[in-house]
Amino acid sequence: MRPTGRLHLGHYHGVLKNWVKLQHEYECFFFAADWHALTTHYEDPQSIEQNVWDMLIDWLAAGVSGTSSTMFIQSQVPEHAELHLLLSMVTPVSWLERVPTYKDQQEKLKDRDLATYGFLGYPLLQSADILVYRAGQVPVGADQVAHVEITREVARRFNHLYGKEPGFEDKAEAAVKKMGKKAAKLYSSLRKAYQEQGDADALETARALLKEQQNITLGDQERLFGYLEGGGKVILPEPQALLTPDSKMPGLDGQKMSKSYGNTITLRDTTDEVSEKVRRMPTDPARVRRTDPGNPDKCPVYQLHQVYTDQPIHDWVQEGCRSAGIGCIDCKKPVIDAISAELLPMQQRAAEYEANPDAVRVILNEGTERAREAARDTLIEVRQAMGLQYRQ
Repeated sequence: MRPTGRLHLGHYHGVLKNWVKLQHEYECFFFAADWHALTTHYEDPQSIEQNVWDMLIDWLAAGVSGTSSTMFIQSQVPEHAELHLLLSMVTPVSWLERVPTYKDQQEKLKDRDLATYGFLGYPLLQSADILVYRAGQVPVGADQVAHVEITREVARRFNHLYGKEPGFEDKAEAAVKKMGKKAAKLYSSLRKAYQEQGDADALETARALLKEQQNITLGDQERLFGYLEGGGKVILPEPQALLTPDSKMPGLDGQKMSKSYGNTITLRDTTDEVSEKVRRMPTDPARVRRTDPGNPDKCPVYQLHQVYTDQPIHDWVQEGCRSAGIGCIDCKKPVIDAISAELLPMQQRAAEYEANPDAVRVILNEGTERAREAARDTLIEVRQAMGLQYRQ
């Protein structure tokens, strides 16, 4: 995640709640993308460090765990930059120029000079961020799927160029024998069914079989993945997009909650600040006076009710608003109470981390070491494939 400072309810409902769940289901790597922040804010780097710190504390306060996941800062794992450089040698510039967000961001940020190598290459840096951990799945919203797709293309091109090591087929057949007679026979029959008949089920079954094997090395496993599909050794696996449900969190004006719109409630807003912001929210223009009936479907406050309150409250709002039986302040109170109740435990945890920054540093140091260990393993294979593994 790019460090933009303290996070808001849109981040919590759109990203962090999902991360908290995923960290108990997968091996997860979460990092503060400070290099990515420089692609658009290279002229104003002074705020990045504080923004990173605020964001990481918000992650922890929201329930992201340094023991259940690996948390770190991008620039502290230099392997990201090395893989980005190596991938840049084989990635056509046209692939980067066609990424939808490249032109969109240029249009949105016309006040900034984005005619830089770093901005053009940021999708490839994102690819390196993913591929350096050989990630199987990447949690993204629908608007970020294009970044996963270019990552898949880059991995595919890299594997095509460098996966055909000398004696590949002989090494693959030797690896098959290491699986044991029963597993080897099954793998060979599934491979034949996929390559000769295009049996997709056979492909998935064979992949699952390989993941279960204890008698082969990781290198042999990757070699057999490539052999299965008729290619070379899979050095950089192609990740899949794990679609995150779109956040239904509206901003204070009814638009999508966004810092750039100035319509946010941050995760550390006090109860008084939440109350003031919600009370100032616009409502149905038809309700000029307390006695004027309104339509909740035209009111931004009702959008918050749909996130924070239950059906009986929705019915009360619908009836009371349309009949002028309740006023707008009455309608806003349950929302204020629900948001404040949601934020309170997060704010208590954030205060604990702010008071004990060393605890955050320990989490980051441990996460950085785990991340670097995983990234180093990938770079060893990448360097070797590209002829850069020199003997000392």
